[in-house]
Amino acid sequence: MKSAAPLRLSIIATFSAVAALLLTATPALPAPLLAAPGQNCAQPGRDRVSGSWARVMLQADAVRALEDGGGTRVAVLSTGVDRGQPQLDDRVLAGADTVDNAGGADQDCTGTGTQVAGVVSGRPDGGDGDAAGLSPGATILPVRVMPDDPAGSEPTPGTLARGILTAVQADADVVVVAAPLYQDDPALESAVETALAQDVVIVAAAGDRGSRDDGNPDPYPASYPGVLGVGAIDQNGRIAPGSQFGKYVDLVAPGVAVPTLQTGRGVVEAGGTAIAAGFAGAAAALLRARDPGLSPAEVTRRLIATASPAPTGPAFGAGVVSPYAALTARLVDTDARDLPALEPAAIPDDTAETRRRSIAVTAAVITAALVTALLLVAAAIRRRTWRPGLPPRLHAPPEPVEPGPPIMLLDTPPATRPSAASRP
Repeated sequence: MKSAAPLRLSIIATFSAVAALLLTATPALPAPLLAAPGQNCAQPGRDRVSGSWARVMLQADAVRALEDGGGTRVAVLSTGVDRGQPQLDDRVLAGADTVDNAGGADQDCTGTGTQVAGVVSGRPDGGDGDAAGLSPGATILPVRVMPDDPAGSEPTPGTLARGILTAVQADADVVVVAAPLYQDDPALESAVETALAQDVVIVAAAGDRGSRDDGNPDPYPASYPGVLGVGAIDQNGRIAPGSQFGKYVDLVAPGVAVPTLQTGRGVVEAGGTAIAAGFAGAAAALLRARDPGLSPAEVTRRLIATASPAPTGPAFGAGVVSPYAALTARLVDTDARDLPALEPAAIPDDTAETRRRSIAVTAAVITAALVTALLLVAAAIRRRTWRPGLPPRLHAPPEPVEPGPPIMLLDTPPATRPSAASRP
């Protein structure tokens, strides 16, 4: 009988070989599933996307014939912006990182900031024209206020407040806040007030927690006075799923399946109120390029006043942002204004005319009163002498005389009749 030990060793060796073969033959799991947060970078996009309903809705080609936003600087507060994206070429500055406070923000692992920058300032040069931005002449100032995380991330009150102040110090004309906070914070409110006082337009996403399960919490800084809050709509003009609603929504813009630039290269279809805020921020940049003297309040008022009509309700605000109407409209401030200094005209001497009119009016009133009195007296006399009249007697024709009874020829005359005594 053979020993069992060599048999066990042979079995173990066989299983080890099979396991090694299986491990070699089994494909490795995708790197993103094994990567740590912050290393799960988005893949490059497609080379082309057929058509862009957002560009058609916003009349992007007609807008570009009027203004391209050149000379303006738009700060994108998000996950950074990829400076190497070919369609952004040399228009992305180094920016700043308020999360780690280390270096710039001209790289974007997650891709959200690059997508927002794409609808602001993407160019069709060397790529897909359907993904070009609304304000291709604008320069992008990337400010990282939220960490790269494949599961999603949000800014903190500190990173967002510092991001706004950093944009102000870097001479931004427009600040686009791609992701809101859901708690009020004094430091954030103070940063917003500082930006507005320094002539910076702030455009903020209304947030994507508008579903019943998410509770539609108040977003900040969109809820602060002076900030342009933006919701998202789809191709049919309906509110995008999750787009929040409330008094903080001033406008809506495309935010579903919008072709835009992807980090690295290529094009993707993205959505959400961050994309919608990017379109509104681009419209603000166009206005500032067209008329640099406009204050943040005037820019906001112009965009709201020229919005395209949309269904009423707290989710739509004033309607759909219309950059073409905003660039071509000439609005008149409804505030009271003093008239130009003119010499007052002399008051004509119309005393005689006034006396004549007074006499004529008095005579007309007296005549009307006399006529009314005479009519009343005549009516009273008529009521006093009135008697009810009898109806006229109708003419009755004479009644015809009826003929007498016929004479009975067979009757005996009374004189020749026998008497009762002579009858037997």
